[in-house]
Formats: sequence, C-alpha cells, structure tokens
Amino acid sequence: MSRIFIRGTRRWVVKIGSSILTNNGHGLDRGAIDSWVRQIDFLIKQGIEVVLVSSGAIAEGMVRLNWTERPKTISELQASAAVGQTGLVQAYQESFRILHRNTAQILLDHDDIANRQRYLNARGVLVTLLKHEIIPIANENDTVSTEEIRFGDNDCLAAMVANLIDADLLVILTDTEGLYSADPIKEPTAQLISEISCDSEDLDTLVGDSMSKIGRGGMITKLQAARQAGNSGCNTVIAGGRIDNIMCKVAAAERVGTLLLANKKPLAARKQWLAGQLRVHGKLILDSGAVDVLSGKGKSLLPVGVIGVEGDFRRGDYVTCVDHMGAEVARGLINYSAKETEIIKGLTTSEVRGVLDIIGEDELIHRDNLVLI
Repeated sequence: MSRIFIRGTRRWVVKIGSSILTNNGHGLDRGAIDSWVRQIDFLIKQGIEVVLVSSGAIAEGMVRLNWTERPKTISELQASAAVGQTGLVQAYQESFRILHRNTAQILLDHDDIANRQRYLNARGVLVTLLKHEIIPIANENDTVSTEEIRFGDNDCLAAMVANLIDADLLVILTDTEGLYSADPIKEPTAQLISEISCDSEDLDTLVGDSMSKIGRGGMITKLQAARQAGNSGCNTVIAGGRIDNIMCKVAAAERVGTLLLANKKPLAARKQWLAGQLRVHGKLILDSGAVDVLSGKGKSLLPVGVIGVEGDFRRGDYVTCVDHMGAEVARGLINYSAKETEIIKGLTTSEVRGVLDIIGEDELIHRDNLVLI
C-alpha cells in the first residue's frame, strides 16, 4: 500500500521517548531537541497541526538528582518528575522561541480522559492552541499519577491524545527504526516491517518485552498505543527518532519506519466509541425540527431544538436525545450542565448569549461528539 495518503494528513501527535531525549543518560540532548523542533516548525508551515507528547521528565530529574537507575518507589519517581519537568519544558521553549513559536505545557493523566467534563476541557484547550499555531507539549502528570507512572512511559498517553483531538497520524519516535520481523539484536538478518495492520496477530509475537533502563516503554507499549489509536481511525508510524529529518520524511510519504494501519475510518470509530463506552446521565427531549436536523443532515444539536430536560448531568456527561414520543434518536457528550440546559432550551444562539454569564460552545452537542441511534 502506498503511503501517499500521509501527505493529506493535517493533525499529528508526535511522541518522543526518553531513550532518545537523553544524551546517553547525561541530561537532555539539546542538539536532538533543536532538530525535532525545526522539523515540527516545517510541518506547521506545511499546514500540519502538531501536538508534541514528550517523555523525559523523570530521566532529566534523575540526572539532576545524580541518580543512575530509575527509582522503584512512587514517591521517588514523582520527585524525579517534579525536578525534571521544569528543565524539559524549558529546553523545548528555548528551542521553539528561536523560531518565533510559542509553546504550552499540558499535563494530563488518564482521569482527564475518562472524566467527560475534563475530556471536553482538555480537547477544547488543545484544539484552541492548535488553531493559533501554538505547540502543545503534553506529558503524563507524573507528579500526581500513580498507576501509569509505573506501567506507562507516554505511548498510551499519546494514543489517548490522538483520540482526544481526532488526529490523523500518531508518530512514535524511538531508538529503533521501527518494528522488525525478529529481534535485530539477536537476529542480524531481521527485516524492518514497512507496513502492517495494527490488529495483525503476527505483531504480538514480534514485539518482545524489551525495556530501556531510562524509560519504561518497550515495543509492547508502542503496539498497544498503535492499536488504541487505530480504534479511533488514526494510523501510526513507529520510526527512529535519530534518523535525519525523520518527521519531514514521514510527511513526504517516504518508506521510513513501520506504518501500522488502522482498520476503521475516524468518524465511524469515534461514533462506535461514543455509543459503547459511556453511561447515560440524562435526557433531552427534541422537537421535530431538531430530530430531522440530526437524523437527516448530520448537524450538531443546538439549544433551540430542545423542549425538555431530564436528569442531573454535568458538562461532558453522556446524554440521550429522544423525540416527543420518547423514541431515542441520538446520544452524545453535552457541553452544558442540566441546570444550564434547562435555562437555554428553546433559545437561539444569540438569545443564549443574553442569559448565561459564561458561554462555552454554541452547540449543546457537537456533531463530532454525537452518535445517531
């Protein structure tokens, strides 16, 4: 399969691992960071939005604390992350500033994705930053995380971010050139796998269980991340971060690294995720016009089409939409609380702005966060 479709992608998540961020365990590799920053600048000039998911906080903290081995206790890991996070972000800021670009630090944990209100907030912030060509630098919130700090690296987080912002491509940069047909250290004849379905059962026997002493992510976590991103219709490229201009080569559809192909279309996958994952917290009763707009035109739901509100839900909760006879029409993530929805139901967008002190989105439920039943 040709990689030419990559040239049409417009939103990327780029994950850079600890193993290539550090200079052989002696602090951050500023030269490598400068190179990746220049490549991201190139991508943005080509019209590609980029969220950078960067490991390295714990590794940088280890250097600053003169620790030669990754700590094993949660408190020491959190302390190392707290010390190293400032240096990591500062390194990126200084490099991007030379190119006259602004950055934003985004610290996330899995609760931010699982909680729908925080999910919408995180999505809104990231999309707004991208709109203004500001580079979000996301990292696991290691100073407060517990479970993921032990089992993660940032591969899984990168896949979650890809889902969060509807990314077209997840690029995982690591210390190997991609996935191989066998362990290249043990088998010199091992071949780089250029393209494969992320759901292929053959991959499970190929990735092994290797981990570096700096980071915690081996090829297993990268495969898991690719599959998670694939569930949202996002393709993944795993490639060597030290390859000269690697991101530019990926953008040019060159056959570098391993392309793990998603088997679902982005919209269909997102709708499936919405329909099957979340518990309903409330109900909206729609007039016939709103039912027709949702069912026939695939539009967002506006307050003007709502004639009744049931339940005690919050912003970001999953609600159901029914017609006046009680037949379910759709479900989705709502942008306002039950109290706010009760106030603005039946109102036009301009009228809403006159009754609420703080206005979020114009839509009650955006079409991207709505699934028809």
